[in-house]
Amino acid sequence: MTQFNMPRLIVASLVFEIFEELESIVEKQAALLKERAWRFISGEVTPDAAYQLEVDLEELSREMNRILTEFAYNHVEGAGPDSLPKHIWFEGGFYRRLNRKTRNQHVATRFGKITLWRFPYRDDHTGDSCVFPLEAQLGLVEGATPALADRAARYMAEAGATQRLVLERLKQDHGVCWGAETLRNFTQIQAERMDSFRHAMQVARVLELLAAAANSSGKRKPVMAVGRDGITLSNALRNSWEVATAATISVYGRNGKRLGTVYLGYVPELGQGTMTKQLTRLIEDILRQWTGPLPRLCYVTDAGEHETKYYRTVLRRMRHPVSGKHLEWSWIVDYYHASQRITTMAEALFGPGTKEGNAWARRMRRLLLKPNGPSRLLHSAAAIKSVRNLSEEESAKFDRAYNYIRTRTKFMRYYEFRRLHLPIGSGVTEAACKTLFTARLKLSGMRWKKPGAAAILKLRVILLSGIWQPVREALLSSAELDLPRPYAPNVQSTMALAP
Repeated sequence: MTQFNMPRLIVASLVFEIFEELESIVEKQAALLKERAWRFISGEVTPDAAYQLEVDLEELSREMNRILTEFAYNHVEGAGPDSLPKHIWFEGGFYRRLNRKTRNQHVATRFGKITLWRFPYRDDHTGDSCVFPLEAQLGLVEGATPALADRAARYMAEAGATQRLVLERLKQDHGVCWGAETLRNFTQIQAERMDSFRHAMQVARVLELLAAAANSSGKRKPVMAVGRDGITLSNALRNSWEVATAATISVYGRNGKRLGTVYLGYVPELGQGTMTKQLTRLIEDILRQWTGPLPRLCYVTDAGEHETKYYRTVLRRMRHPVSGKHLEWSWIVDYYHASQRITTMAEALFGPGTKEGNAWARRMRRLLLKPNGPSRLLHSAAAIKSVRNLSEEESAKFDRAYNYIRTRTKFMRYYEFRRLHLPIGSGVTEAACKTLFTARLKLSGMRWKKPGAAAILKLRVILLSGIWQPVREALLSSAELDLPRPYAPNVQSTMALAP
């Protein structure tokens, strides 16, 4: 990491002064904490007094941490400019150091806002803009320190969060008073930064799950199940509802238990091409990096247009990215969607809610799970229809449900799928729609513009996939690569060598 502050070069006399100031700050704040604790001990003990003690201690502790943070951040650059390089190269341009510090009064930390004094570097070519290497070193995002940025982004990703609730939480828990526009800008930037590491960490997470599945106890073969589904989302610009999409990759161990799931989510898009690219890339990179025995591969969905197209155009043709061998994907049409068609046929044949119809539907749902179940179900339904005098509306209703099963019987071989210990229900993916979208983006009165919804989805996908911590660590490590670089004092000769 490029150091502009050079703290190791601080002379001994300055070290002594800094330690003295630190001790003074700590002693002053410690005295306040002791005084508040003694006031409680020496007074009347009541529930109200106990409550107020903890509230006051928390506020005093936060204020002490805020003062210490401000002190520390303001002492990593020397008081004078001599310890810093005179010129730096940053984002394709040269910048010249100014010799007086300027202040940023709006740096937000976990303990409240602080004032940061730092040396500016002015664009050597235009003289218009300035950069602040210290702010880059600290990793500020829209004026927020990395610790607060992580906390605020997580608040925005959590279920039930709203803009108002997050702003209130930042004020109450961290003493940070942001406006709605600041929060939106921050969320967009932080989501984009974190999303750049999402794919790699999801691949690593699934590889970890596959390793756990391979080492799990049981006689079954591990399974990697892929799912995809759509959900409507309100568009604020068009005042309409459009279909967003969610996808999942789950790993099942040898005992048949689901070990974990990673999620994908994307805003409404014509053709859903971005989701197709993201999901395909994730699957291929997992298979490319997995060195163990190949798990069973299955695709469990309803039979919607995009779900069907993805199987026919991508999964059915997919080859192993390393060996080039054709991959055997089992497409399983969700059992519970098929069961709904049985209910629809029963209502058309026997009438809605009839005892006879309910009994037939129960038998057919059990029959569907037996060998050659779809064909036996269709035979029974057709035989009953042949002796019933259905109305035109009832016949059309029956035919739609009947044809749904008839055209997909090879994807409804539930007896065979269960024998292979494959999941036959798309509940994981349907639940993903609820957790990704409904619990956060479809709260009362919410309408979204696509960029805002996309930012929330990026954060939420990372949170629900269980990769928040590794993404955060990768983000903080990579930030060092984007720091300004010092250049030689002779800027003219240096410019000739610049890339």
